[in-house]
Amino acid sequence: MTTLTAILIDDERKALAILKNKIERMCPNVIIIGETQSPKEGVELINSLQPQLVFLDVAMPEMSGFDLLGEIERPNFEIIFATAFDNYAIEAIKHCAIGYLVKPVDNKDLIDTVNKAIQNFEEKSALQKNRQLIENLGTPTFQNKKIVIPCQEGLEFVKIADIIHCEGDNGYTNIHFQSRKPILSSHSIGHFNKLLENQSFYLVHKSHLINMDYIDKYLNEGYVVLSDNSKIPVSRNRRNDFINSLKN
Repeated sequence: MTTLTAILIDDERKALAILKNKIERMCPNVIIIGETQSPKEGVELINSLQPQLVFLDVAMPEMSGFDLLGEIERPNFEIIFATAFDNYAIEAIKHCAIGYLVKPVDNKDLIDTVNKAIQNFEEKSALQKNRQLIENLGTPTFQNKKIVIPCQEGLEFVKIADIIHCEGDNGYTNIHFQSRKPILSSHSIGHFNKLLENQSFYLVHKSHLINMDYIDKYLNEGYVVLSDNSKIPVSRNRRNDFINSLKN
């Protein structure tokens, strides 16, 4: 497996020491070439050492991890963000298929996330994903933001507002859009349900996630008709809750 050089940036000395110790013990494919508690020094380390992987704390008083990323002219390295539970931060990171760890860092999560970062590094998509994250963070309304969809050809960056519905198919997901051909993603419908939760999407059936903004009508026999004329079944056990959500 590929070996990556890494820099660790966390303003908390204890958290930095614990993370370093865990990486050295459990991640033999990561070589730590720098560490700092100062985000400004972190920018200098990245620019001078050109790491392949950066472990980056989100909440730092001097400069947030997101702000630090915005200071890098070509952020073409893999990132693993470390954060205490923060819905906004985790949501933003997930949308761009970037790794994250919730503090306190779980050993298995660390190993899995590092392995995923190595796989992503080999696919050479870091620069595009990192720039999309920076763009999303500067976009005030969620529907104007984009998500990253892994597919056969690589990665697709699509506006959330353009998704009409997602259809599960044997562990894959067909994503249907307003004005383009569908995309087949290797992720399950459950992945997209989690990714788009708290937004205007509703899982009306175990295989169907719809964008409520595209509903044209609800039929009493238990179907919803969307603006692309697709007729989507609504599970019996979800109908009452779904109808209530429509009224609200």
